[in-house]
Amino acid sequence: MRLTRRRASALLAVPAAVAALVAPVGGYAANRAAAPPAPVPEPAGSECRTSVEGSRTIAYCHNPYPSIDLVRLHTECVRWWDVDADGKAVAVGPGETVRLDDRCWKEVASAWVSHRRGS
Repeated sequence: MRLTRRRASALLAVPAAVAALVAPVGGYAANRAAAPPAPVPEPAGSECRTSVEGSRTIAYCHNPYPSIDLVRLHTECVRWWDVDADGKAVAVGPGETVRLDDRCWKEVASAWVSHRRGS
């Protein structure tokens, strides 16, 4: 089988195309290694324990971190006519424990605590 001029140029173009595709990847990897590492976020947030006893909800939140955490107790009642409650936000300072409570007229469907980073 004889090699024609067209086949020879096609065979030479393939390694050039592969080299052109690989070159940007190598440059990207080199730039990425030189970039500074992303900052690690400081741990934050209180640890909360929530309990339901009849129509009352109680939550104890302890903040072991150096930043202030704003916690808020949310209570959802079972009965449609019973008003669900969202308590006011309470600041929990470093090393502090707070008690949050709320109630429904009848049964409690669920209760949870939301967190927001304080200033």
